[in-house]
Amino acid sequence: MNGWKSLLLLALLAPAGAPALAAPPAPAVAGTRVQPVPSPEQILAIPAPLQALLQQRVIAPGHSREQRLERLVHLVFDENGMHLAYDPYATHTLAETWETRRANCLSFTLMFVTLARAAGIDARVQEVAQVVTWHQDEGVIYNVGHVNVGLTLGGRTAVVDLDRNVLYDRYGPRPITGQRALAHFYNNRGAAAMADGDTAQARVYLDAALAMAPSFAAGWNNLGVLDTRSGDLGKARQDYDTALQLQPRHVAALTNASALYRRLGDARHAERLARRLQQVQKTDPFAQFRMGNDAEQRRDYALAIDYYQRAIRLYGTAHQFHFGLARAYFLAGDSRRASLEMTRARDLSGEGTDVLRATYQAKLDSLQRLRQRTAAN
Repeated sequence: MNGWKSLLLLALLAPAGAPALAAPPAPAVAGTRVQPVPSPEQILAIPAPLQALLQQRVIAPGHSREQRLERLVHLVFDENGMHLAYDPYATHTLAETWETRRANCLSFTLMFVTLARAAGIDARVQEVAQVVTWHQDEGVIYNVGHVNVGLTLGGRTAVVDLDRNVLYDRYGPRPITGQRALAHFYNNRGAAAMADGDTAQARVYLDAALAMAPSFAAGWNNLGVLDTRSGDLGKARQDYDTALQLQPRHVAALTNASALYRRLGDARHAERLARRLQQVQKTDPFAQFRMGNDAEQRRDYALAIDYYQRAIRLYGTAHQFHFGLARAYFLAGDSRRASLEMTRARDLSGEGTDVLRATYQAKLDSLQRLRQRTAAN
């Protein structure tokens, strides 16, 4: 899963546009190793071989939009089609996705929406502000943002998501414009370039993101990180201030801005932002869950239990949260409460996959056997 990235100074967190969309600005300095960013048309162009497959396998057979959608899914994922594989780092153009057969959630969504529209299916890019994804026996992965495909078929809506185990925030997926979807693309590329230490290339991509969507708070936050690393603290302050004007509860911007103001000697402003961050986290189940997992990793199981319980009070239907609490109880030596929470996690995962329910049931059976052995002794 990889929707879009917001950067912290100390750690990396992470549609078919119409041809009329303006291309992003070219690099300001000629003759350097900085490469121009791809235009919207280049990002969304369907390669000729893929266009031929789309026509042959999806469009030409005709029938209903529902059947075309089913054939499109087979084209993307089947071995005799693209056989697409997930890669969290693959923020690709459609041509690159076709060539490599790899995509993250953003690249997949851009490609699927473009192909669906070419097949006459009403499709759009949707974003979710925060998500948590869960993988069996691999723990959790946090991401500040996520995108997926929204569809309208015969008056009904549907979602196509590359990650079936994702937990959305309380607001769920919301449609976005083509410009904002492309801003996600440029922002991700900019964050990746910054992580690689290529600040000049990162700036070109981040400038392109904000040219596409000036109200994109994550882009302003990342530009603030870039300006901080480049030593332009005054510009960085303006970047963070803009991000927080657009999105006052933006966690990464609050964290980064507080640290910057403290560095600039403005302790009062830094403390005010730190207090706002604490208030945001208190009402955010995802933040409570993240802090619970952090406490669990430090083996502070009592604190982990407290955080997981707070997350559940804020978002009680998330099976991932109950699973985290069950794990913390078990590690703290309370197998009875661990078994109860594991049961809740299993029951709440009823709309998930059979594999997920089976995984929870297997863990529950193991806990029950452990309790029986402990009682026998």
